[in-house]
Amino acid sequence: MSPPPDEGWLAQLDLRFVARGGRSVMTRSRHFGPLRVQRPFYPEGPAGPCHVYMLHPPGGVVGSDRLELTLRAGPGSQALLTTPGAGKLYRTRGPLATISQRVVAAAGAYVELLPQETIAFRGADALLDTTIELETGARAVGWDIVCLGRPAAGERFDAGRLRQRIELRVDGALRWLERADYRGGSALLDAPWGLHGRPVIGTMWCAPAEEAELELARRACAALETEDTADTAGATRIAFTRIRGVLVGRCLAASTAAVRDRFERAWLALRAHTGLQGVARPRVWNT
Repeated sequence: MSPPPDEGWLAQLDLRFVARGGRSVMTRSRHFGPLRVQRPFYPEGPAGPCHVYMLHPPGGVVGSDRLELTLRAGPGSQALLTTPGAGKLYRTRGPLATISQRVVAAAGAYVELLPQETIAFRGADALLDTTIELETGARAVGWDIVCLGRPAAGERFDAGRLRQRIELRVDGALRWLERADYRGGSALLDAPWGLHGRPVIGTMWCAPAEEAELELARRACAALETEDTADTAGATRIAFTRIRGVLVGRCLAASTAAVRDRFERAWLALRAHTGLQGVARPRVWNT
């Protein structure tokens, strides 16, 4: 039975991974509502990360909807989580919609949280909330790519609101906190000191990260930057920095493809640095 309209839909997914017999095994996949995963697989070989695709059949959220993911990785386990398509934040006149993700990684665990982009339709009102909790010796890499409006359809984000929050802790201590608040039609979206007319915003993170990894990420994207030398509204801008041991990348672009291309290059460079050089790229990204 459908909930009352003002309550929205609640969907929850709880995943657990452990290292067992020389491979990473998903030992729990509990779901409530329309949020689940496909059968895990190992495209990089049995000793590689366990790849999991998260599915949300409705395809998007509206006011009052809540999607909640919890991923726990035990000592020595490896997991890669992605989505088969773009997420959508639909126009709403109701209360706030929320998508929350929580990653908890024990010592020696390695987690990659690599969803495809989220599209905020004109009139959407939503919060994207990500929390990463690492023990010393754990490692996590992820990104969050958002498109404000639907530029290909000529739709601007001239109404609505999108809030983002990313928090990363190591052994309970805060290492990095990112907050953003995009209001439809605000000066921030077009001003040179803001997004400068670029509708796509990307944030990438990796922890822990050494200074050498900062240079690796920068070099991985440098070849693409020669095509975007003018400071114009259509140019792609990307920058990496290191904050208290956390590598943070930020990108502004006219298309999601431009952001994805750069983040993937950086991700593969970081992977190679840690010794993961298998067939990493999920095939679902090609569809």
